[in-house]
Amino acid sequence: MEDIRSIGTFDNLTLERQGCVFIITMMMGAENRLNIKFCQEMIQVFNTVREMLGPNSNGAVVTRGEGAKFFCTGLDLEETRRNPHANADGFYPLLHTILDFPFPTIALVNGHAFGGGCPLAFAHDYRVMNSKRGFISMPPVDLGMYFPGVGILPRLKLQPRVARKVLLEGHRFTGVEALEDGLVDAIAEPDRMLGVAMGLANKWAPKAKAGVYALLRSELWGEMDRGVQQISYVHSRPTFLPGKAKI
Repeated sequence: MEDIRSIGTFDNLTLERQGCVFIITMMMGAENRLNIKFCQEMIQVFNTVREMLGPNSNGAVVTRGEGAKFFCTGLDLEETRRNPHANADGFYPLLHTILDFPFPTIALVNGHAFGGGCPLAFAHDYRVMNSKRGFISMPPVDLGMYFPGVGILPRLKLQPRVARKVLLEGHRFTGVEALEDGLVDAIAEPDRMLGVAMGLANKWAPKAKAGVYALLRSELWGEMDRGVQQISYVHSRPTFLPGKAKI
């Protein structure tokens, strides 16, 4: 098996490669809050991977947080309060980039995934979660917070009762619960998570070789893909209701 080697230099993440599988490790502070700069940097990295692999080739991407405490705790609300267009210029284009990516994607949910961190994970094709610690939770219903498209991926990817549990009840899912309810495809202990995610990546990487992976994904999740595309780089209308409570 090839060694994992580092590629490029980035401010808030690392990019590594093992064969045809690339590993993106988010390092935006402790919680990987999603601001414009960070989202645009992640878009740059996904585009870099696409260019390196080229068309009609085997490939996959694993996205993870650093350490075992946080995957992503969502939007940078302070930036959003200062700049009403922050999500239209960062968060939504990032989701669209992942949904439109021509290779299989795996979210390695190494720790907590809160708020906007959930759509980030759900936008990936597969999810592997820490079995020992961390929750997946979307708390907007309790915070009075809203951003367009927040419910589309749970509705498309989950059973109706589970989507209701995610969005309208704000349930905090442990790894075991997330696996039982279909939010994630596998759970693993912290020291085994990367191996499980890489196993999925290598298993499904050949599916991109025929060059239609993104087109077929769009048949499944196209409603979300089109939705986030329509509110990316939009400055003519609000794309976020900041909520009544801080997190």
